[in-house]
Amino acid sequence: MKTRTLTALVLAPLAIALILFVPTALFAAVTGAAFLYAIWEWTRLLGLRAEASRATVVVLHGAAMLALWFDRGGTAWWGVILAGVAWWPVAAFWLTRFSFGAAPTKENTGLKFIAGFLIVVPAWCGLVDVHAGPDRGPWWTLFGLMLVWVADSGAYLAGSRWGTTKLAPRISPGKTWAGVYGAVAASALVGVVGAWLLGMRGVALAGIFVLAMLTVLASIVGDLYESLIKRHANLKDSGDLFPGHGGMFDRLDSVFAALPVWAAGLALLRA
Repeated sequence: MKTRTLTALVLAPLAIALILFVPTALFAAVTGAAFLYAIWEWTRLLGLRAEASRATVVVLHGAAMLALWFDRGGTAWWGVILAGVAWWPVAAFWLTRFSFGAAPTKENTGLKFIAGFLIVVPAWCGLVDVHAGPDRGPWWTLFGLMLVWVADSGAYLAGSRWGTTKLAPRISPGKTWAGVYGAVAASALVGVVGAWLLGMRGVALAGIFVLAMLTVLASIVGDLYESLIKRHANLKDSGDLFPGHGGMFDRLDSVFAALPVWAAGLALLRA
């Protein structure tokens, strides 16, 4: 816990500075590199061992992200974000079928390759879209990410204090329903305060609150889904990049699920 806390104290200020003070183009490049590193780790979870094969997967994702960058706001851009939103109900259903895709076959590897694309690329597009958005885009970006960060902390505190009933024992034995309630309660508070500080009132504030709750629920599914894939791969973490926190994918799994929902919801509320 001490190592996890120290790592978080170092990373959090850097992440906040990147979000608030860096132009969107540079922000997209830095976050894109981080997301591609997560894909590198994802290839390990898929069972790919040859570095050439793993690098090829990363390059394909990078090429897709670069192409989408030049279509920002266009049909393909929003098509990818909406595909990311649609993916998470499918992933939630997959969680109820623990053994589906578990066998190390070529078909299952291909299926998880597609899943990796639908997890990471829409999240990056959503992140960039919110950051570049009108009316304090970087602050709305920080708001969305804080919902996930606070939910994670709320889940840990409530789960460690009151957790008895397991949420998904075969997938992640440490997670409890109390953790879910803690995550929702903590993010609900942040959702109301954050929306108020960003000038939302009345119906607009209520809309942001509902979106915040949907975003957090998606983040919980994202966390569980990566845990499922790690179970299939018989691995504890996606990597060891961050002391006490595991790999890049371990740190971003909830964020990956939250970002397309947050971006699409904000676009809908602004329409």
